[in-house]
Amino acid sequence: MKIKELKNEVALWLSLICLVIIYPVEHTLASSTAGNIIGFVIIFIIIIYSAINVAHHAEKLAQKYGEPYGTLILTIAAVIVEIVIIVIMMTNAHSPTLARDTIYSAVMLDINGLLGICAFIGGIKYGEQKYNMDSSNSYISMLLVAFAIAMVLPHFVPQKSWILYENFTVVSFVLLYILFTKIQLKNHKYFFTYNYDKTKKTQEEHIKIKDISGIYHSVILSISIIIIGLLSELLALFMDSSIKSIGLPMGLGAFVVAVISASPELITAIKSATNNNMQTVINIALGASLATLLLTVPSVIVVAEIMNFDINLALTPLQMTMIGITLVVSIVHFNDGETNILEGFLNFILFIVFFFLIFV
Repeated sequence: MKIKELKNEVALWLSLICLVIIYPVEHTLASSTAGNIIGFVIIFIIIIYSAINVAHHAEKLAQKYGEPYGTLILTIAAVIVEIVIIVIMMTNAHSPTLARDTIYSAVMLDINGLLGICAFIGGIKYGEQKYNMDSSNSYISMLLVAFAIAMVLPHFVPQKSWILYENFTVVSFVLLYILFTKIQLKNHKYFFTYNYDKTKKTQEEHIKIKDISGIYHSVILSISIIIIGLLSELLALFMDSSIKSIGLPMGLGAFVVAVISASPELITAIKSATNNNMQTVINIALGASLATLLLTVPSVIVVAEIMNFDINLALTPLQMTMIGITLVVSIVHFNDGETNILEGFLNFILFIVFFFLIFV
């Protein structure tokens, strides 16, 4: 049965074929503008397809283990993809602001883009969609603290204390993530679920869930993430050269990384919104933003220290303003337990503004 399923892993086989074909000719392609663009487009499409395949296996694990484990698995898988790509691109581009710009882009994409689109779609179809506001309040308060510690306070820390403060950030974020995960899965699990009074699962559905192999989907998910990491090395080469040759802003590269990592979540979130399950959308969008901060920040700090890279996580004044507006709007929108079309539209407008400002 599993051998037959393995034959159907099209994304996995395409990724492997892409690696085998492009790795030997990467320098030939990279020697010309056309080659860089062709290589970038091919690798980008393959990585997006592979990321969606990661979402498929994460959804299977979510179906087997239920909520909030499902969205936690999905967000962690997406963040791991993001960390792998950022680290690989850091080693190639040596850009001290790449991690900062990617984290900023990911949060803007998750909260304003993903959550905005889903609330808008759900608002058109259902009018108002209910969720547990304890979850949104918990996420947003954690996001405020995490942004302040990692990306705002560094502006006011003396340069001689930067290394000490970065180490403090690593330790505090790891502890925060462990504590929040414990709260999410154990102490206050009910914060992150909502009873939609749906019809109980039939015996046939229970059998299908029982037949899902946790080991198989975990293994394929892990292999897919590793392959995405290998493809990302090629992507970094082609993307950096393409952006420079065409004259596009470097912030676009960070946005591309954010899109790749968010693509699994986007598919699942839109499905949930159309099924009138806004709780899953909230868990994915706000949970992914929080995981991006609490897991990506310490990861890139540790990698930067080990490999002796310069790193700058402090937000620019423009980025701080956009994050501040986003969090204030989120506090207003997501504190009543219901979303509607207007809230979704306003968040999406903020996403459009963010994307426009990349080119300004």
